[in-house]
Amino acid sequence: MSQPIALDASLWDEPITGIGLYTRQLHRALIGAGAPVERWGARKSGELPRGDGSRTGWTLGGLPRALSERRPRLFHALANFNLPLQRVPGVPYVLTVHDLVPLLLPETVSTAFRWQFRLWLARATRVAEQIICVSDVARQSLRAHVEVDDAKLTVIHHGVDHVEAVGPPDDITTAWLDALGLASPFVLYAGALDARKNVELVLRAMEQLFRQGRRATLVLAGQRWFGSGAIEREVLRLKELGVDVRPLGYLEDTVFYALMRRAGVFVFPSRYEGFGLPPLEAMRLGVPTIVSNAGSLPEVCADGAWQVGVDDVSGLAGQLDRLLGDASARASLAAAGLARAQTFSWAKTAQQTLEVYARCSATTAR
Repeated sequence: MSQPIALDASLWDEPITGIGLYTRQLHRALIGAGAPVERWGARKSGELPRGDGSRTGWTLGGLPRALSERRPRLFHALANFNLPLQRVPGVPYVLTVHDLVPLLLPETVSTAFRWQFRLWLARATRVAEQIICVSDVARQSLRAHVEVDDAKLTVIHHGVDHVEAVGPPDDITTAWLDALGLASPFVLYAGALDARKNVELVLRAMEQLFRQGRRATLVLAGQRWFGSGAIEREVLRLKELGVDVRPLGYLEDTVFYALMRRAGVFVFPSRYEGFGLPPLEAMRLGVPTIVSNAGSLPEVCADGAWQVGVDDVSGLAGQLDRLLGDASARASLAAAGLARAQTFSWAKTAQQTLEVYARCSATTAR
């Protein structure tokens, strides 16, 4: 049997965020492609769990020992920087870089995490044999902030077809969604209540529509995050004004995708994304989508979504007003979004990732 590929699973047993979803879908697609993959570093799941220790302690202490003892074909770290500080002879490292938010938008993360990110990323890019960037924007951001060999860098987009594998909601979920009484068409934002996600722009656009006489519901689906206090205060202010804003918090996949399918418009005006999966998910589900013209969103969504400036309140309000009031415009944009989203698949992501692995193996053999 060939040596296994050791895949970083340190987020496997944690609440699923974007990197956690990438971890699960890449693992599934690699297995589907016939690759011998093992999950290392989850708290309890996989072939080599870390136990109750921290992710940092495992990566810096337990992982190097495991690599030396078990000698996998390679180790693939999936969360921007989480590689051992030293190479283990004969075991190449692959690193996936999603974004450089702590360096590009330092006010959106804690000081401690910003320094950890800066120093560990600089070291990780040196010890990695190959580096996968999830978009060309992520690649450009990395090149601008870290000294890195261009020959190491490969752009590989995420897939999005996982949304179709999520089953229909059960009767209880359907009843709960019905009980929300969401007037159709409603506006949906999904993502953490993170300062960089620019949720304030959505809130201000909804307020402008309200003052102009347009009554519409805004649903916020996402967990609290660093800097979310200001957003929550703004939500309370709008609710007191009379704007129908529904913060629902984090939702499990079955509930979340059922909610997304019901949305009239999906809006995601982030100030920076390394990839930006939520709008692509909405597009794949046939929901007309508006994104910002910043970060990777134009690269990923292309002409499948309308774009708006990150500070253009009136522009976003105008786009929302048109879509909320025009079913044919919603249908046209939904069709364009679906066509674009259908070009992204996890099978393609896995195949391109295996090609990166092959380059690692060839380099190590030399």
